[in-house]
Amino acid sequence: MNKIWVITLFPQFFDAFKSSGVIGKFLENEVEFETLYLGDFSPKSFKGVDSSPYGGGPGMVLRADVLEEAIKHILKTEKISKEELEIIYTSPRGTVFNNDNAKDLASSFQENRKQYVFICGRYEGIDERFIEQYVTRIYSLGDYVLSGGELAVMTITDAMLRFLPKALGNDQSAICDSFEDGLIEGPVYTRPSNFNGVKVPSVLTEGNHKLIDEFNQNKKLEFTKKYRPDLYKTYMRNKV
Repeated sequence: MNKIWVITLFPQFFDAFKSSGVIGKFLENEVEFETLYLGDFSPKSFKGVDSSPYGGGPGMVLRADVLEEAIKHILKTEKISKEELEIIYTSPRGTVFNNDNAKDLASSFQENRKQYVFICGRYEGIDERFIEQYVTRIYSLGDYVLSGGELAVMTITDAMLRFLPKALGNDQSAICDSFEDGLIEGPVYTRPSNFNGVKVPSVLTEGNHKLIDEFNQNKKLEFTKKYRPDLYKTYMRNKV
């Protein structure tokens, strides 16, 4: 069974993530997911995990030696080498995470059998020497700053796991999601067939699957053009 580790100062953030919805069920049955409290690897608990930055400046920096002790714990526990870990850090400097990155992480996780270790940053970040010596991938969720890496790690992990076999109730779900063909999803409908005077489009209720496919494709184009004109322009350019 593959394994994901998360090194964090707030392991409780992940309690609901590990136990809720289809991803929670998948983690329970198919992938080991373990959080490590960074304070356990400092003699002073949480008071010893960080220090003020050399050269001055605001905030605190997570210490390289404490993070290294957490990595050593994983290596010792699993009886593996450093080369068998993919150590991932979230930071504004990182590659902006997208659907292709999620698929790449899922593919590597499944094929290479490496254990993934996510580092949740806090305060002003982590000592650069740890990044240089240990981190193998850096991702960013976008051009904004979060108070910690926990939300980013949950987002990346959730997006990645969706592409693994058995993660979703229907394996076609991930394939049909937004961005898979360069477009976003169109509208979806369910009961009641008449809501506040607005009926479900008749083409969806008549059973002609060819017409339904055409309707859905046209709506994907319409919605992408309306809500994500950047994607629409790229999609149309690539069709030429």
